[in-house]
Amino acid sequence: MTISSSLNAGVAGLNANATKLSTISDNIANSSTYGYKRAAADFESMVISNARGAGKYSAGGVRAASHRLIDERGGIVGTSNALDMAVSGRGMLPVIPSVRMGEGAMGTQPMIMTTTGSFRMDESGVVRTESGLVLLGWPANIRGEIPTFPRDSMAGLQPVIINANQTAADPTTMVNLGVNLPATDTNVGAAGAPIPLPVEYYSNLGTAEKLDITFTPTVPVAPATAASNTWTMVIRDSASAGAIVGQYTLAFDDTRGAGGTLATVTTVTGGAYDAANGTVALTVAGGPMTLTIGSPGEPGGLTQLADTFVPTGITKDGSPVGSLTGVEVDENGYILATYDTGFVRRIFQIPLVDVPNLNGLTPMNNQTFQVSPQSGAFFLWNAGDGPTGSVAGFSREVSATDVAAELTALITTQRAYSSNAKVIQTVDEMLQETTNIKR
Repeated sequence: MTISSSLNAGVAGLNANATKLSTISDNIANSSTYGYKRAAADFESMVISNARGAGKYSAGGVRAASHRLIDERGGIVGTSNALDMAVSGRGMLPVIPSVRMGEGAMGTQPMIMTTTGSFRMDESGVVRTESGLVLLGWPANIRGEIPTFPRDSMAGLQPVIINANQTAADPTTMVNLGVNLPATDTNVGAAGAPIPLPVEYYSNLGTAEKLDITFTPTVPVAPATAASNTWTMVIRDSASAGAIVGQYTLAFDDTRGAGGTLATVTTVTGGAYDAANGTVALTVAGGPMTLTIGSPGEPGGLTQLADTFVPTGITKDGSPVGSLTGVEVDENGYILATYDTGFVRRIFQIPLVDVPNLNGLTPMNNQTFQVSPQSGAFFLWNAGDGPTGSVAGFSREVSATDVAAELTALITTQRAYSSNAKVIQTVDEMLQETTNIKR
């Protein structure tokens, strides 16, 4: 019995080391595979009898348990493709094996996940890898905002599809007005001529429109001797056929230290003036617009100094209609579309998938993984929130294999395999001797 148990232990040793050799071979073969997770084999002893003082011993042998170390991460390397992605930290990118155009949905395909991928747009605009993995994300609305979607299911996730021939308009929603009005125009006897100031903006359709702003000084009538320091600002909208969208009375401070800054703004018609933010709410054709003119007593915005009218700085957002020139992903997982007018808009958000036990995921082909009972249920996080890391664009994650360590393990495994074979050879010789005794 003892001799035969030795034979069984030797055979078990051969099987266990063969299993370990398989994991080492797989690791070395995938040492240059992006996103590859190292396989490992752990040995566990088996005990047949552990009675103390029995005077004999039966070898139980060994067995190997192989597993994938999914929580180990390889290094991040830079690439030249904007849609090459890697997850820096915990979390994985959601993908599906394929998508057929015209279905309008993912059908019944299960979500799988990967830590890195080299994605590109195909002829239909689907963002996929060369192996066919299709990137999933939450689509943004027309304003570039991501609606609220469930975090514990695939509902809301869609294949990322980008139309390379798309155009987009970026309407103006904010104008900052920096203008110096001549203080001498409010003196007694001044001409009192209105000063026009056209400001271009972009409509919802990308067309160029104008805010025709007119500043008219209030000229004191004799026998008054002091300047009024007061102006009337009238704003007309060209998109509204020149209709007045706002009229305001501007009074400027003439005290030492605060001289030339706004003192008060009185609304005659149009949107209200917000003194805290220094803004006027305008309603132009197509929607609201915020006009910043400055807060009382604060520098910047509208001022009244000296005798010269000077537009010191006029800035605004918005742009005319532009054509798509490129897309890239930021660290928060937002896919950003850039247009030739300089306009940048969010079009998708890529969430990061996380599970309680990463090593419990089921390994699939192409460095992908699927949820299993051992991994626990998945949850979709915004990149950088909770336990998840960030998304790195222009990047790939290299293999987690350490070739030097694997070669060392290869030598050790070969020695162990040879030793177990020697045990079997020795047992065979001993059994032969036992057979010869009977003769």
